[in-house]
Amino acid sequence: MFTLSACGGWFEGAAPEKVRAAKANGFDALEILSWKDMDLAATAAALKETGTTISAILIQSKDAEKQALIANTHGIVWADAHQAFVDALGETLEAAKALNVTKIVVTTGNERSDVSRGYQHDMVVKALKLGADVVKGSGVDIVLEPLNILVNHAGYFLVTTAETAEIIREVDRPEVKILFDVYHQQISEGNVIRNIVNHIDLIGHIHVGDNPGRNEPGTGEINYRKVFEAIAKAGYEGYVVFECGHTEETPIVCKKMLALVEGL
Repeated sequence: MFTLSACGGWFEGAAPEKVRAAKANGFDALEILSWKDMDLAATAAALKETGTTISAILIQSKDAEKQALIANTHGIVWADAHQAFVDALGETLEAAKALNVTKIVVTTGNERSDVSRGYQHDMVVKALKLGADVVKGSGVDIVLEPLNILVNHAGYFLVTTAETAEIIREVDRPEVKILFDVYHQQISEGNVIRNIVNHIDLIGHIHVGDNPGRNEPGTGEINYRKVFEAIAKAGYEGYVVFECGHTEETPIVCKKMLALVEGL
Protein backbone atom coordinates (compact mmCIF):
# COMPACT_ATOMS: atom_id res chain seq x y z
CA MET A 1 0.00 0.00 0.00
CA PHE A 2 1.19 3.50 -0.77
CA THR A 3 1.83 6.24 1.81
CA LEU A 4 -0.08 9.53 1.69
CA SER A 5 2.02 12.67 1.99
CA ALA A 6 0.56 16.07 2.85
CA CYS A 7 1.42 19.27 1.03
CA GLY A 8 3.89 21.24 3.12
CA GLY A 9 2.20 24.43 1.98
CA TRP A 10 -0.94 23.48 3.88
CA PHE A 11 0.81 24.22 7.17
CA GLU A 12 2.18 27.40 8.71
CA GLY A 13 5.69 28.09 9.92
CA ALA A 14 9.18 26.87 9.09
CA ALA A 15 9.87 23.28 8.12
CA PRO A 16 10.01 21.85 11.68
CA GLU A 17 6.62 23.40 12.47
CA LYS A 18 5.18 22.03 9.24
CA VAL A 19 6.43 18.55 10.15
CA ARG A 20 4.74 18.68 13.56
CA ALA A 21 1.52 20.08 12.07
CA ALA A 22 1.35 17.33 9.45
CA LYS A 23 1.71 14.70 12.13
CA ALA A 24 -0.91 16.39 14.31
CA ASN A 25 -3.30 16.25 11.35
CA GLY A 26 -2.84 12.52 10.84
CA PHE A 27 -0.09 12.33 8.20
CA ASP A 28 3.10 10.31 8.53
CA ALA A 29 4.68 12.19 5.62
CA LEU A 30 4.69 15.60 3.99
CA GLU A 31 6.47 17.18 1.07
CA ILE A 32 8.61 20.31 1.34
CA LEU A 33 10.39 20.58 -1.99
CA SER A 34 12.67 23.54 -1.32
CA TRP A 35 15.55 22.75 1.04
CA LYS A 36 18.03 25.59 0.34
CA ASP A 37 16.87 27.83 3.19
CA MET A 38 15.77 25.02 5.48
CA ASP A 39 17.35 24.45 8.89
CA LEU A 40 18.29 20.87 8.09
CA ALA A 41 19.32 19.90 11.62
CA ALA A 42 16.15 21.29 13.23
CA THR A 43 13.98 19.71 10.55
CA ALA A 44 15.71 16.35 10.92
CA ALA A 45 15.13 16.54 14.67
CA ALA A 46 11.42 17.25 14.14
CA LEU A 47 11.15 14.32 11.74
CA LYS A 48 12.79 12.00 14.26
CA GLU A 49 10.65 13.34 17.10
CA THR A 50 7.39 12.77 15.21
CA GLY A 51 8.28 9.66 13.24
CA THR A 52 7.45 11.59 10.08
CA THR A 53 9.20 11.63 6.70
CA ILE A 54 9.62 14.20 3.96
CA SER A 55 8.59 12.42 0.78
CA ALA A 56 10.81 14.33 -1.68
CA ILE A 57 12.92 17.42 -2.19
CA LEU A 58 13.69 19.35 -5.37
CA ILE A 59 17.08 19.53 -7.04
CA GLN A 60 18.55 22.91 -6.11
CA SER A 61 21.91 24.63 -5.75
CA LYS A 62 22.98 27.32 -3.33
CA ASP A 63 25.19 28.68 -6.13
CA ALA A 64 23.08 31.24 -8.03
CA GLU A 65 24.78 30.59 -11.38
CA LYS A 66 24.27 26.84 -11.15
CA GLN A 67 20.67 27.32 -10.03
CA ALA A 68 20.02 29.49 -13.08
CA LEU A 69 21.44 26.82 -15.37
CA ILE A 70 19.20 24.04 -14.02
CA ALA A 71 16.04 26.17 -13.83
CA ASN A 72 13.24 25.60 -16.34
CA THR A 73 14.27 28.75 -18.20
CA HIS A 74 17.38 26.75 -19.19
CA GLY A 75 17.71 23.19 -17.88
CA ILE A 76 19.18 19.86 -18.91
CA VAL A 77 18.00 20.12 -22.52
CA TRP A 78 21.18 22.22 -22.76
CA ALA A 79 24.55 20.45 -22.59
CA ASP A 80 26.10 23.44 -20.83
CA ALA A 81 23.79 22.81 -17.86
CA HIS A 82 24.93 19.24 -17.27
CA GLN A 83 27.84 19.99 -14.95
CA ALA A 84 25.66 22.35 -12.94
CA PHE A 85 23.04 19.58 -12.82
CA VAL A 86 25.59 17.10 -11.47
CA ASP A 87 26.87 19.60 -8.91
CA ALA A 88 23.37 20.61 -7.80
CA LEU A 89 22.38 16.99 -7.52
CA GLY A 90 25.37 16.41 -5.26
CA GLU A 91 24.30 19.31 -3.04
CA THR A 92 20.73 18.07 -2.96
CA LEU A 93 21.84 14.53 -2.18
CA GLU A 94 23.63 15.78 0.94
CA ALA A 95 20.42 17.53 2.04
CA ALA A 96 18.45 14.37 1.31
CA LYS A 97 20.80 12.32 3.45
CA ALA A 98 20.50 14.82 6.31
CA LEU A 99 16.70 14.59 6.14
CA ASN A 100 16.50 10.87 5.33
CA VAL A 101 14.70 11.71 2.08
CA THR A 102 14.69 9.07 -0.67
CA LYS A 103 13.44 11.03 -3.70
CA ILE A 104 14.87 14.03 -5.56
CA VAL A 105 12.60 15.75 -8.10
CA VAL A 106 14.17 16.91 -11.36
CA THR A 107 12.79 18.70 -14.41
CA THR A 108 14.02 19.12 -17.97
CA GLY A 109 13.81 22.83 -18.68
CA ASN A 110 11.86 24.50 -21.45
CA GLU A 111 11.85 23.35 -25.06
CA ARG A 112 14.47 24.93 -27.30
CA SER A 113 13.74 26.33 -30.75
CA ASP A 114 17.30 26.10 -32.08
CA VAL A 115 17.63 22.29 -32.12
CA SER A 116 15.34 19.30 -32.69
CA ARG A 117 13.23 17.65 -30.02
CA GLY A 118 15.23 14.49 -30.62
CA TYR A 119 18.45 16.26 -29.70
CA GLN A 120 16.88 17.67 -26.54
CA HIS A 121 15.50 14.24 -25.64
CA ASP A 122 19.02 12.84 -25.94
CA MET A 123 20.40 15.63 -23.76
CA VAL A 124 17.91 14.75 -21.02
CA VAL A 125 18.90 11.08 -21.21
CA LYS A 126 22.58 11.99 -21.02
CA ALA A 127 22.07 14.25 -17.99
CA LEU A 128 20.03 11.63 -16.15
CA LYS A 129 22.70 9.00 -16.73
CA LEU A 130 25.20 11.38 -15.15
CA GLY A 131 22.76 11.99 -12.32
CA ALA A 132 22.30 8.27 -11.73
CA ASP A 133 26.04 8.00 -11.13
CA VAL A 134 25.79 10.73 -8.48
CA VAL A 135 23.07 9.00 -6.45
CA LYS A 136 24.15 5.39 -7.08
CA GLY A 137 24.31 3.37 -3.87
CA SER A 138 22.84 6.18 -1.74
CA GLY A 139 19.31 4.82 -1.49
CA VAL A 140 18.07 8.06 -3.04
CA ASP A 141 16.31 8.05 -6.42
CA ILE A 142 15.84 10.72 -9.07
CA VAL A 143 12.25 11.24 -10.21
CA LEU A 144 11.68 13.05 -13.51
CA GLU A 145 8.52 15.13 -13.84
CA PRO A 146 6.52 15.87 -16.99
CA LEU A 147 4.42 19.04 -16.65
CA ASN A 148 1.41 20.49 -18.44
CA ILE A 149 1.98 23.34 -20.89
CA LEU A 150 -1.67 24.34 -21.34
CA VAL A 151 -2.23 25.95 -17.94
CA ASN A 152 0.87 26.15 -15.76
CA HIS A 153 4.18 25.64 -17.58
CA ALA A 154 4.01 27.04 -21.11
CA GLY A 155 7.08 26.07 -23.11
CA TYR A 156 8.21 23.18 -20.91
CA PHE A 157 9.91 20.35 -22.83
CA LEU A 158 8.57 17.15 -21.28
CA VAL A 159 4.78 16.73 -21.39
CA THR A 160 3.62 13.19 -22.15
CA THR A 161 3.81 10.00 -20.13
CA ALA A 162 4.97 8.13 -23.23
CA GLU A 163 8.04 10.29 -23.82
CA THR A 164 8.89 10.32 -20.13
CA ALA A 165 8.74 6.52 -20.07
CA GLU A 166 10.90 6.37 -23.19
CA ILE A 167 13.52 8.54 -21.49
CA ILE A 168 13.49 6.41 -18.35
CA ARG A 169 13.91 3.23 -20.39
CA GLU A 170 16.81 4.75 -22.33
CA VAL A 171 18.53 5.85 -19.13
CA ASP A 172 18.03 2.28 -17.91
CA ARG A 173 19.15 2.90 -14.35
CA PRO A 174 17.18 1.78 -11.28
CA GLU A 175 17.90 5.13 -9.62
CA VAL A 176 15.88 7.11 -12.21
CA LYS A 177 12.08 6.92 -12.40
CA ILE A 178 8.96 8.90 -13.31
CA LEU A 179 7.22 11.43 -11.11
CA PHE A 180 3.61 11.04 -12.28
CA ASP A 181 1.59 14.13 -11.38
CA VAL A 182 -2.08 13.30 -11.88
CA TYR A 183 -3.06 16.98 -12.12
CA HIS A 184 -0.55 17.71 -14.87
CA GLN A 185 -1.25 14.54 -16.83
CA GLN A 186 -5.02 14.99 -16.65
CA ILE A 187 -4.59 18.35 -18.36
CA SER A 188 -1.99 17.13 -20.85
CA GLU A 189 -3.48 13.84 -21.98
CA GLY A 190 -6.11 12.39 -19.63
CA ASN A 191 -6.28 8.58 -19.57
CA VAL A 192 -4.79 8.82 -16.10
CA ILE A 193 -5.56 5.41 -14.62
CA ARG A 194 -4.42 3.53 -17.72
CA ASN A 195 -1.21 5.56 -17.92
CA ILE A 196 -0.42 4.90 -14.27
CA VAL A 197 -1.13 1.18 -14.44
CA ASN A 198 0.72 0.69 -17.73
CA HIS A 199 3.84 2.43 -16.42
CA ILE A 200 3.71 1.42 -12.76
CA ASP A 201 7.11 -0.29 -13.01
CA LEU A 202 8.67 3.03 -14.04
CA ILE A 203 6.85 5.29 -11.56
CA GLY A 204 8.78 6.24 -8.44
CA HIS A 205 6.63 9.07 -7.08
CA ILE A 206 3.07 10.36 -7.51
CA HIS A 207 1.61 13.85 -7.06
CA VAL A 208 -2.12 14.57 -6.94
CA GLY A 209 -4.37 17.60 -7.21
CA ASP A 210 -7.76 18.11 -8.83
CA ASN A 211 -8.52 19.84 -12.11
CA PRO A 212 -9.47 22.58 -12.73
CA GLY A 213 -8.07 24.68 -9.91
CA ARG A 214 -5.28 22.45 -8.58
CA ASN A 215 -6.93 22.13 -5.20
CA GLU A 216 -7.59 19.04 -3.11
CA PRO A 217 -9.23 15.94 -4.62
CA GLY A 218 -13.00 16.29 -4.69
CA THR A 219 -12.98 19.86 -5.96
CA GLY A 220 -12.73 19.05 -9.66
CA GLU A 221 -13.35 16.49 -12.37
CA ILE A 222 -11.08 13.61 -11.33
CA ASN A 223 -12.56 10.59 -9.53
CA TYR A 224 -9.76 10.21 -7.03
CA ARG A 225 -11.23 7.28 -5.17
CA LYS A 226 -10.97 5.30 -8.42
CA VAL A 227 -7.46 6.63 -9.06
CA PHE A 228 -6.33 5.59 -5.58
CA GLU A 229 -7.95 2.18 -5.98
CA ALA A 230 -6.04 1.67 -9.23
CA ILE A 231 -2.74 2.77 -7.70
CA ALA A 232 -3.19 0.40 -4.78
CA LYS A 233 -4.27 -2.50 -7.00
CA ALA A 234 -1.22 -1.97 -9.22
CA GLY A 235 0.98 -2.63 -6.19
CA TYR A 236 2.55 0.82 -5.90
CA GLU A 237 4.16 1.23 -2.47
CA GLY A 238 5.71 4.69 -2.74
CA TYR A 239 4.38 8.11 -1.79
CA VAL A 240 1.21 9.72 -3.10
CA VAL A 241 1.60 13.42 -2.42
CA PHE A 242 -1.06 16.13 -2.24
CA GLU A 243 0.73 18.70 -4.41
CA CYS A 244 -2.14 21.17 -4.43
CA GLY A 245 -3.94 23.96 -2.66
CA HIS A 246 -6.99 23.57 -0.46
CA THR A 247 -10.44 25.13 -0.32
CA GLU A 248 -11.34 24.42 3.31
CA GLU A 249 -9.57 24.76 6.64
CA THR A 250 -6.49 22.56 6.82
CA PRO A 251 -7.75 20.17 9.55
CA ILE A 252 -10.95 19.54 7.59
CA VAL A 253 -9.08 18.93 4.34
CA CYS A 254 -6.62 16.57 6.02
CA LYS A 255 -9.45 14.45 7.44
CA LYS A 256 -11.18 14.29 4.06
CA MET A 257 -8.00 13.33 2.22
CA LEU A 258 -7.15 10.56 4.68
CA ALA A 259 -10.71 9.25 4.35
CA LEU A 260 -10.26 8.89 0.58
CA VAL A 261 -8.02 5.86 1.07
CA GLU A 262 -9.91 4.14 3.87
CA GLY A 263 -10.57 0.51 3.08
CA LEU A 264 -8.11 0.24 0.19
